[in-house]
Amino acid sequence: MRSSVVVIGAGFTGLCAAWELTRAGLAVTVLEASSTPGGLAGSFEAGGVALEKFYHHWFTSDTAIDELAGDLGVSEHVRSHEGRTGMYFANALYRLTTPLDLLRFAPLSPVDRLRLGWLAIHARALRDWRVLEGMTAQQWLLETCGRRVYDVVWAPLLRAKFGAWADRVCAVWMWNKLVLRGGSRDRRGHERLRYFEGGFAALVDALVAAIERQGGRVICGEPATRADAFGASSANARYDADATLITTALPVAAALLRESTSEEYRRRLERINYLGNVCLVLELDRSLGDLYWINISDPSFPFTAVIEHTNFQPVDRYGAHIVYVSRYLAVTDPAYAMDDVTYCDEAFAHLQRMFPQLERAFVRAYHVWREPYAQPLIECGYSQMLPDEQTPVPNVYLASMAQIYPEDRGTNYAVRAGRAVAQRIALQLTREPIRA
Repeated sequence: MRSSVVVIGAGFTGLCAAWELTRAGLAVTVLEASSTPGGLAGSFEAGGVALEKFYHHWFTSDTAIDELAGDLGVSEHVRSHEGRTGMYFANALYRLTTPLDLLRFAPLSPVDRLRLGWLAIHARALRDWRVLEGMTAQQWLLETCGRRVYDVVWAPLLRAKFGAWADRVCAVWMWNKLVLRGGSRDRRGHERLRYFEGGFAALVDALVAAIERQGGRVICGEPATRADAFGASSANARYDADATLITTALPVAAALLRESTSEEYRRRLERINYLGNVCLVLELDRSLGDLYWINISDPSFPFTAVIEHTNFQPVDRYGAHIVYVSRYLAVTDPAYAMDDVTYCDEAFAHLQRMFPQLERAFVRAYHVWREPYAQPLIECGYSQMLPDEQTPVPNVYLASMAQIYPEDRGTNYAVRAGRAVAQRIALQLTREPIRA
């Protein structure tokens, strides 16, 4: 009789793990609380086609997701595009797409522009992230590029992303962001980003189809309520298994393990803090401009970034110009609980400050999406806070977004984590590695 595994969560970590486990000959059932798979890369319908609820792309340096597309036989659907970026600062929009744009960045003096450019070079030259784990991002940035660069560029971005926690963010988080973006630039210094033709939903569909072809099951709308040494339970059924993999946020995992682990262990899982995200998606009848990604470096704006997806992907596919307005915040913030109409009204007023030509009549439709566990807070000493993949419960494993370190979440790393933990589980259950 085949060994069996229950996977809790159908984001990319859970789906990639399930696929690897079915390839090893194991019987796999995936339980997903949402009505559709994909997790934070889940999609909805816009203009009759699938669009991510939260903006997504991957970098040219993201090898794990490239390998996944190749293994699934869908590499021909991977497309590379230029990602034109900018910054909104002091009521003005600045292009920051190329090194030449950086040299023209008027809010900084020529010397400070060079310091800002030096930061990217310095980050890529640093090989051992451990030397940064005892420093905050603020300390490292001040030391590396000086007060003026920090005050103009980095402090507003950190506040926009992390709010009251901005001064606690570890330098490792910032270092990784700089390395990731710097490694995705071509010889001209232009950023090259990748996207899956048909959207991330098409890649999710390919994964689900591969799992099901190999005898696995993906059950959506079935939230797990308990995990233990003998499988998992939902409100509707019991799923017995030889091993269980939990891929949810750590506080959710703590709740699933409440009857099978100690209070001390569950407190460790709950020790890591998360920020939520509210993402407004606008369908407009015209473009806001020619930039794909605009970072907001203005403390009077509540947003982290404005992302015009159809400056990255062809507008014809959607029949409208798609704009994401992203905001990270604590779930206790009153804005998180706002009704959609009020939230859109308030966000729109801020957008009109950035884009005075924008009128409400330009909006064909809008959507508001919320995620309570969007961003783990990477603090100093984070590596010592992380739980192991193997929980104290025999044959119960944990692979969550918060355990991706020193990298910071991202679909590429979810793919890598899912496939790696599946290898570990398969080896434990079968004592044989998954075939190549």
